[in-house]
Amino acid sequence: MAGSSTSVDIANAMHVAPVAIADWLVIMPSFVTIAGGAICLMLRKNTKVQPFVGIGFLTLLVAVNILLMAHVIQHGVITMVMGNWLPPFGIAFTVDALGATLSLIASIVAFCAGVYGSVTVDNTNRRYGFYPFLLFLLTGVSGAFLTGDVFNLYVWFEVLLISSYGLLVLGNERPQLDGSVKYGILNLIGTNLFLISTGLIYGMFGTLNMADLTQKIAALDPADYGPLSTIAALYLLAFAMKAAAFPVNFWLPASYHTPNIVVSAVFAGLLTKVGVYALLRIFVLLLPVARSNMSEIIVFLAIATQIMGALGALAQNRLNNMLGYLVIAGIGSMLGGIAVGTQHAISSTIFYAVHSILVMTGLYLVAGMMQMLNGSYELRKLGGLYVINPALAAVFLILSLSASGLPPFSGFWAKMMLVDSAFEASHPILAASYLISGFLTMVAIGRVWSFAFWRGGPEGTPDGKVAPAVAETSGKLPFALWLPVLILTGIVVYTGLQPELLMELVLRGANGVVEPMGYLRSVFGDPS
Repeated sequence: MAGSSTSVDIANAMHVAPVAIADWLVIMPSFVTIAGGAICLMLRKNTKVQPFVGIGFLTLLVAVNILLMAHVIQHGVITMVMGNWLPPFGIAFTVDALGATLSLIASIVAFCAGVYGSVTVDNTNRRYGFYPFLLFLLTGVSGAFLTGDVFNLYVWFEVLLISSYGLLVLGNERPQLDGSVKYGILNLIGTNLFLISTGLIYGMFGTLNMADLTQKIAALDPADYGPLSTIAALYLLAFAMKAAAFPVNFWLPASYHTPNIVVSAVFAGLLTKVGVYALLRIFVLLLPVARSNMSEIIVFLAIATQIMGALGALAQNRLNNMLGYLVIAGIGSMLGGIAVGTQHAISSTIFYAVHSILVMTGLYLVAGMMQMLNGSYELRKLGGLYVINPALAAVFLILSLSASGLPPFSGFWAKMMLVDSAFEASHPILAASYLISGFLTMVAIGRVWSFAFWRGGPEGTPDGKVAPAVAETSGKLPFALWLPVLILTGIVVYTGLQPELLMELVLRGANGVVEPMGYLRSVFGDPS
């Protein structure tokens, strides 16, 4: 009727209060990386300026993530919904200690890669998009860690995968194209399984907000749980592919050794860990009953992934190939924690994920420096590096000991926590697999040490002699290569000697997924 007015109460559908300024930090990592990638893309022809712009935005990303972490520590879980529409209507960004921790570590790794790439990535590959692709990759990684919506988790996966394809083929060499085909096909299959599973879960519950799903799944009648078990199996297969778990892990060693070593380092540090993160969110937060029912299957996959990865590393004669198998072995360790599912096991998994991101990125970057000095990744062509560069030998030894789970570095605490959680949950075979894979890793890396550092030179150099080519090599490496390696190694050493801070963060992160009441309150508010 003309002139009439209707009063509508929108308080149950929308946030009516303005968003706090500090809460805008939730979306800032994605905003910074999108803006940085766009600017680098516009400057693609100016290859001298690109590294400065790219590294500048990556530095800003680290700063934003530090502020976000501090905000989460002070205020707990933070939620921001698009358009102020309350869930399940609005798309939510929800950040807890788990997401904030991994987002911060990812930004540090990306900064290190950006600095390292300023030396190892030539002008041609800068022109074809190294820095834009790297920043857009971080857009997807950050978005995946910070989203509170299952469909948007899929969207952010797509963003990081598209960017990773671009990084993988930079250089346009035959091995890269071959590796990208294998990488692309398996990831496309995994992505389609992810999308199918997400469509099915939306069909069951009519929502994809993680907090809303958590409540609705918890209220589900056990008699109606059959279809959800099928969805859980599809999710497990999808994320097992993305995390490179046995038996769908063959794409990783076939592709990770093909691009520029700095790209391999970013992939080894971040991409498979996003798959592990998705498993934590889906199986521990949303589907704890399905995780419990499938725990024996996941335990088997964890053991097989660890052992096959470690044995694969032992069989390699190229350093970069060997590191790919060590990434796989580490994924098995994290799967074991998810299989056990206790708060202790989940916090151990998160600790191991942080450790693995730092150590595997560092080992790949060190491998690139070794290749620069000896001219090859083949073990028989490596040698005399201790004479050429003792500092590089020391860094390699620290990262290797940490990767093997030996004290006094971060890997020791990660392995010890996982072993303890397995024994606590009466999984002695799983605990034994952690120790066996650590031993095999130590043997594989010890083999590299013997070939590359301990002997006097490449194959054919007489015992007790230093090869002439080795003796004539200065061993000097640019500071831009040393800085990222020293940052990563420094964090590994500090975490090993002072693990309390990281342990507190991972315990908060585990609480957020095992006991999600704080997560739910952040999204829906306090019911009181």
